Amino acid sequence: MENNSEKFKPLSFGNEETGEMFRPLSFENDQENPEDFVPIARTISNDIKNKESNFVFFFGTADSGKSVILSSMLYYLKSHAGVLRPKLGTPNTKEANVLLSDFFENIRQGILPNRTTRDQVTRLDLVFEPNNKSKKVVPIDLTFLETSGENHNQIRRGGSYHSSIESFLNANVPLTFIIVTSYDSAHKEDSLINEFLDELERKGKNLKSVNAVLVISKWDKSGRMDVESAEELEGFISDRLPMTAQRINTYGLSKSYYTIGSVQNSVGQERVNLLNLSTAEVLSKWLYRSITGYDLDYEGTFWERLKFSFSN
Repeated sequence: MENNSEKFKPLSFGNEETGEMFRPLSFENDQENPEDFVPIARTISNDIKNKESNFVFFFGTADSGKSVILSSMLYYLKSHAGVLRPKLGTPNTKEANVLLSDFFENIRQGILPNRTTRDQVTRLDLVFEPNNKSKKVVPIDLTFLETSGENHNQIRRGGSYHSSIESFLNANVPLTFIIVTSYDSAHKEDSLINEFLDELERKGKNLKSVNAVLVISKWDKSGRMDVESAEELEGFISDRLPMTAQRINTYGLSKSYYTIGSVQNSVGQERVNLLNLSTAEVLSKWLYRSITGYDLDYEGTFWERLKFSFSN
C-alpha cells in the first residue's frame, strides 16, 4: 500500500486530481410529484434491442442513492471528461434527451433525482467521446440500466425479478454491475446483496470474471467527504457487510465509497448545497478503464506525446 498518511481515494489510478466542487445555482424546486421522473423505455418482451453496447446495471434498494450516482456520473462525463450524447438509431433517443436535460439542469440547482418507476427498466443509450487526444482512448457506447429499489427487494428469500429486469440479466450482453448500498443502511442489506450475487451465478455469470464494484453511497453521513485510509473503508465493509466482504475479497471485485457533496434536509426535502464530483470522477474512470483497458487520462504513446507537445 502506498503512503497511508495521504487521504485515500477510492479505486485510485495514480496521481489523478480530484474533481472540482461546484456551488449549486439555486434552491427552488417542488419535488413532491413523483411523476416528474421521465422513464426511458419499458421492456415489454424478452428481446433486447440494440445489444451492441456496454450495459451498466445498478443494483440497490429504495433510497440507496442509485439515481444520484447515475446523474452525477453522467454530469461528470459530460462536463469534464468529454462529450456525452444519446446514441442515434436507438428507440429511446428522444426520451434520453429529456431525462439527460432534467439531470443536468437539476444537479446544478441542488435538486436530487426522483425515484425510479417500479416494474420497468430505465434505459439510457449513450455515446461517450473522451476529450483525450490519444487514439487509445476511444469513444464507447454506454447503456445505463436503473431499476426501482422495490423491485430488488423481490429477490429476497428466493423470489424472482420482474420480467423487465430478468430480460436484461438473462441476455447475452456485456454487463457491468454497480452494487449500491448506503452508509446508514448497509448493515440491513448484507443478506440481500449476497442473494443478488447468488442470482447472478445462477444465471451463469462467473463472479471471478464479472465486472462489478461495490459502492457505499452517502458517505457524507459519516461526517466526512472522504476516507482517511484504505483500512477505514475496508473496516466499514467488514463490520457492516461481513458476508459481502467475503465475496468481494474472494473474487477480487472492486469497492469504493460515494458522495455527491453536502446534503441538507430543508422542509422535508434533501437538497445539495455543495456539489462534490470527486467520487463521480473516480467511479467514471473505473468504468471506462474496466471496459477499454485504458485510463481516461492516458498520456498517449511516445509519438502521440511528441505530437501533442508540438501542437500545444
